[in-house]
Amino acid sequence: MHSPSSRSRLGAGVEAWNRRIHYYLGLYFLLFLWLFSFTGLLLNHPRWALSRIPNESNPPYERAIDTPPGNTDIERARDVMRQLGLSGEVDWPQGLQPQGRLDFNIAYPKHAAQIRVDLVDKRATVQQVDRSIWSALRIAHTFSGSRYNNPTTSRDWMLTSLWVFAMDAFAAGLLVMVFGSYFMWYRLKARRTLGWVVLGTGFLTCALFVLGLGWSG
Repeated sequence: MHSPSSRSRLGAGVEAWNRRIHYYLGLYFLLFLWLFSFTGLLLNHPRWALSRIPNESNPPYERAIDTPPGNTDIERARDVMRQLGLSGEVDWPQGLQPQGRLDFNIAYPKHAAQIRVDLVDKRATVQQVDRSIWSALRIAHTFSGSRYNNPTTSRDWMLTSLWVFAMDAFAAGLLVMVFGSYFMWYRLKARRTLGWVVLGTGFLTCALFVLGLGWSG
C-alpha cells in the first residue's frame, strides 16, 4: 500500500512528464496547427481574396511514348508518368477504361493533370493545371489520396502516404495534449470549479453541433 508521500511523488513525476510531453508536442505540431487553422479559414470563406486566386490552365500538349509495360493499369500509368516526367497520386476516372486507351488523372496539391493515352498510336495528351500556393494549401487540408465515395481506391504515391501518416500523428498528438491538459487542470484544485464550467460548456457546444447536424433533414 502506497503512503501519501509516495503517491504525492508519483503525482509530481507524472505531472512533470506530462508538462514536457505537452511542451514538445506543441512545439513540433505548431506549424501543422497553423496550417490547418489557416486552410480551414480558406475553406470556410471561399469569397475571401486569397480563396479566389484563379488557377492557371496550361495549353494541352502531346507526347510520343513507348508502350507502357506492366500487368495492371497502375503499373502502366506509372510508366507513362515516368516517360512524361510527371509525379503525383494517380486518380482514376469513373467507369471502365476504353479499349486501346489508358486515361487517368494526377492529383497533387500544387498541380493537377489529365492524361489521355492512345495505346495504339503510342501518344499521350496532357492537360496540366498549375494552382496558386493558396489553392495548394487549401487542397492539402483534405488531400489524402483516396475518395470518400470510392473506398476501394488506395494510395500509390509515397509522399501521399507520408502526408497521411503525418496527419494521423498530428491527430493523435492533439489527443495526447488534450488529455494532458485535463490532467494539468485537475491538479489545480483551487480552480476546478471554473474548469468544470468551461469543460461542460465545450461538451454542450460540441454536442449541439453533432446532434443538430445528425438530426437535421
